[in-house]
Amino acid sequence: MAAPKKVTKIKTNAIDAPSSQQEAEALLLEIGKAQREVARIEADMNDHLAEIKDGFEKAAQPFNDEVAEKFSALHIWAEAHKDELLKGKLKTAKISTGELSWRTTPPRVSVRKSDEVIDMLKRMKLSHLVRTKEEVNKEAILNEPDAIKGIAGLSIVQKEEFAAKSFESQIERVMSIKKK
Repeated sequence: MAAPKKVTKIKTNAIDAPSSQQEAEALLLEIGKAQREVARIEADMNDHLAEIKDGFEKAAQPFNDEVAEKFSALHIWAEAHKDELLKGKLKTAKISTGELSWRTTPPRVSVRKSDEVIDMLKRMKLSHLVRTKEEVNKEAILNEPDAIKGIAGLSIVQKEEFAAKSFESQIERVMSIKKK
């Protein structure tokens, strides 16, 4: 016999809902004021973070410059001594203070002006190098919703949302409330 399901209760604060349009308008006004305060606080935070980040970046800059210069010098030396450092098929050389590695990245295709490249491949009878992507045409399905009835895996989903935006606020709060 299966154990009975445990009922979990979630405690929430009681919410005083407005009882008139006048109270609802006042509540929306309060939401707008609170949202503007949040925006001010976030702007102040971002100003402080930018100052802090700038300070740390300035402090680190001489070290970054030093690392770049020394890395370049080390690379020049390592390239000049690559045959001595790498034995056989090794790509990593261990020295007393660390490792020096040479890595070859996987091959990748770089395409610029893809329309022109596709046209050229087709003209050269290399159409097998051009991919044709098949996908469900969602716009067509929305235009013909009756055509998909009974097809497993396809459905048209719609939900209703409630939005509240005070006139002064540029921030809109949206919450999903139910599916149709």
